Amino acid sequence: MDVKQLKKFTLLTVALLLVGTNIFAQESVQLQQLLREADSNPPLKAAYEQIAVADAKIAQANSLPDPVLSLALSSYPVDTLDSAQTPMTGNEIKLAQMFPFPGKLNAKGEVAAQRSRWFSFAYQDARLQVRKQVKDAWYRLLFQRQAIELTERNLKVLDDFIKLTETRYQVGKGLQQNVLKAHLQRSKQLDKLIALQQQEMATLAELNSLAGRETTTELVTDEQLEAYVGQFDVTALQQQAAEKRPMFEAFAALIEQYETQRKLAKLDYRPDFTLWASYRFRDDALSDGGTDFVSAGLSFNLPVRNGRRAAAVAEADSLLRQAYQKRNDFSNQVNLKVHQALTRFEQASKLAELYRTGIIPQSNQTFEATLSAYQVDKVDFLDLLDSLMTLYRYEIEHIKAISDQYRSLASLEAAAGLEIDLLPQQENSVEG
Repeated sequence: MDVKQLKKFTLLTVALLLVGTNIFAQESVQLQQLLREADSNPPLKAAYEQIAVADAKIAQANSLPDPVLSLALSSYPVDTLDSAQTPMTGNEIKLAQMFPFPGKLNAKGEVAAQRSRWFSFAYQDARLQVRKQVKDAWYRLLFQRQAIELTERNLKVLDDFIKLTETRYQVGKGLQQNVLKAHLQRSKQLDKLIALQQQEMATLAELNSLAGRETTTELVTDEQLEAYVGQFDVTALQQQAAEKRPMFEAFAALIEQYETQRKLAKLDYRPDFTLWASYRFRDDALSDGGTDFVSAGLSFNLPVRNGRRAAAVAEADSLLRQAYQKRNDFSNQVNLKVHQALTRFEQASKLAELYRTGIIPQSNQTFEATLSAYQVDKVDFLDLLDSLMTLYRYEIEHIKAISDQYRSLASLEAAAGLEIDLLPQQENSVEG
C-alpha cells in the first residue's frame, strides 16, 4: 500500500466514526431477544415463583382452623368397667370449632395478601435491574468489538508504515530507530488487541449468563454504536421514578402489611371462642332406660398475658417505622441514581459530540498534514507515528463515550422504571 492508499484507508476509518447520530435509540432485534431470554433466567424465575408461594399463603391465612372431633368413653367404673352400672356412664362424640375474634381472620388474610403484593412488585423491579445489566453488558460488548475492529485496522496501517520505513531505510532515506519504533508501537497495539479480546470474551460470557444461555454461546452482530441525541430533566425523571418504579408500590404494600399486622396485634387482646356440641350414648340396660344425652357450649380463651400482646404491638410499630424509613432511604437512593446516571449521560453526550465535531476531525487534519509533510521529508517519522496513534486513541475514546451514553441510559431506565422512548425529555431538545 503506497502513501495515497494509506491516506484513503485512514480517511475511511475516520468517516465510519463520524456517521450521523440517531434521534431516538432503537434497540436491535438481538438485544430484544436477549432481554426476552433474560426474563427466564434462574434468579428471576425463582423470584417469580416466590409470588406463587405468597399467593398460596393467602388462602391458608383466611381459613378457619379445622374442627376438632372427640370420641370419649366417659365415667366407667374402674372396678367393673360396666356400661350399665351407673347413670353417668356413656360413650360420647364431641365436635368443636374455634372461631377467631371478628376481624382477626380478615386481618391475617390481608397481611398475607400485602406480602404477596410485595413479592410481585419486587419481582418487577428485579426484572428492571436484570434488563439494565443485560443492556449494560450489550453496550460494553459493542464498544469492545468496535474497538477491536479499529485496533485491527490500526495494525494494518502500522504494517504499512513498517514497510514504508523499512523501504526508506534500505534506500538510505530513513533511520533504523524509526523502524524499531514502528515495530514497538505495533507490539503495543497487539497487546491492546489481546486485552480487548479478553474483555470481549468476559463480557460475552456475562451477557450469555444473564440471558440464561451457555456462557460459550456465540453472538454475531454487525451493529455499530451511534450517538444518542436527547436531553432529560432531572426533576421530571425523579417524579416519573416515584410514579413508575415498582419498588415504590412494593414499599406501599409492605407499609400496609405492617399496619394490618399492628391491627391484628391489637385484636389479639380480644378472645377467640370455641363452639362445641356433644352426644352421649348410654346403655339401654340402665334403670332409667339409658336415655341419650346431648350437650352444647361455648368456651373462649382469657387474654390475660398482656405483656406478650403489648410486645407484639410494639413489634408491629417498630416494623412500620422501619418500613417508612426504608422507603424514604430507597427514594433518596433512586433520586441519587437518577441524578448520577443523568450526569454521566450528559458528560458522555458532550464528549461524544466534542470528539465527533472537533477532536477527531482536527486530529485527522493533523494526521493528513503530518503525512503530507512526511512525504516531502519536512517532519520526522516519529511525528507521523505520534499523530496516527493520537487519532487512533481519540477514535477509541469516541466510541467509548457513545457506549457510556447508552450504559447511562440503561441506568436511567432502571432507576425511573421506564424504557428510553418513555423517559420524559425536555422540549426542543432533539436536534435534527
